[in-house]
Amino acid sequence: MNYSTPPMSEGGILVPEHFVPTPKTISPQAQAFLAHTPSVAVPELPKSREDNEGWARFREASEQGILAITGIYADQYPAKVVTHELSASTLYEVEPENLAPENEHRAIIYIHGGGWVTGGGQAAILSGMQMAALSRTRVFSVDYRLVPEVAFPKPVEDSFEAYQFVLKRHAANAIGVFGASAGANLAPAMVLSARDQGTPLPAAVALHSCPSEVTLSGDSLHTNFMVDIVLKRLTPGALELGLYYANGHDPRDPILSPLYADFSRGFPPTILTSGTRDLLLSPTVLMHRALLRAGITAELHVWEAMTHAPFFNAPEEDQLYNEHVRFMLSHMA
Repeated sequence: MNYSTPPMSEGGILVPEHFVPTPKTISPQAQAFLAHTPSVAVPELPKSREDNEGWARFREASEQGILAITGIYADQYPAKVVTHELSASTLYEVEPENLAPENEHRAIIYIHGGGWVTGGGQAAILSGMQMAALSRTRVFSVDYRLVPEVAFPKPVEDSFEAYQFVLKRHAANAIGVFGASAGANLAPAMVLSARDQGTPLPAAVALHSCPSEVTLSGDSLHTNFMVDIVLKRLTPGALELGLYYANGHDPRDPILSPLYADFSRGFPPTILTSGTRDLLLSPTVLMHRALLRAGITAELHVWEAMTHAPFFNAPEEDQLYNEHVRFMLSHMA
């Protein structure tokens, strides 16, 4: 996607370079987040799947950035973690110290983000610990296989196997599924796979910054270019990650791009969240509209000035996750 030379022949407007001020309508912590470009720099995305050294550098830098933010969760959200080895991936069972008695029979499946290329391992555990503590519910965090070692549909298959594992211990109507970023693509894809195979569906789905189709088209991919300081400045080549994940597969396959699914055949109640500066605001909005057209219960919450990331350690972060928790628990038996 070339932003330096807009395709004027296709119609559109040329926006002059201009200053975008940090709004005063958000918390001081969120203002500080926006006022400074994140200090962790990620190398350019490798040009081919065979560039093993390039992918190693990219993943290492990405994981360092994630752990720099989530490392505090180990102390902030204490929990007991049990590791389950599945056929080709790993599932972390996270039981928070503040597990609520009324949630003993409930479970949340957490599918991490990271552009299908990073975010697993310790990062998946730490993110699961945060969700477990905020929801006071047992969380199963899926450490699915990553690009470039694998491509579609392997991460969906890993997520579905994790769901089948959880179904042996929890009723489907007592399970919620949460996904952020790439996880917000895999979560609905996993649910659609379950539906198509006749597996009982979970009670609710929660999605943040949803890449609902892997070519990542949509208005906000242009209007929020460079305004989303996380996706475009922190992760060069972020828009190409979906194509690496697809690896030549038909981008309109609904398991690859859930936006194109026939939701009228059944899908759980869903909450979607994003921000006005999120590069993936449009794919999230389009997913919400697709669910509503099919008659599915769906909520959309958009935060002022929020980027792809939910203002780490700002009040808005807790507000966002609390909305996900409220929605999922309200639909879980």
